[in-house]
Amino acid sequence: MKHLNITVKGQVQGVSYRAATKAVADQLGVKGIIRNEASGDVLIEAEGDKLSLEMFLEWCHEGPEHANVNLVESHKGELKNYRNFEIVKKSL
Repeated sequence: MKHLNITVKGQVQGVSYRAATKAVADQLGVKGIIRNEASGDVLIEAEGDKLSLEMFLEWCHEGPEHANVNLVESHKGELKNYRNFEIVKKSL
């Protein structure tokens, strides 16, 4: 199992990026979280095996139909052993 911290930049908010990414993560068996950042970026923490994460990262570069992804940055991180993939809503 590996952990990736992924930042997606571009027009990725308001285009169902988080919901579509969750569906792909669930399909691939990737666990973690996804949330919108105030900067307009989307932040993802993803955990899975090497092949699943490679396919997931490939998806992150594409996104859903109306997304316009400019840049995807990913860095290895420490495993957090997520149980599922969740969309994190803004904290109050």
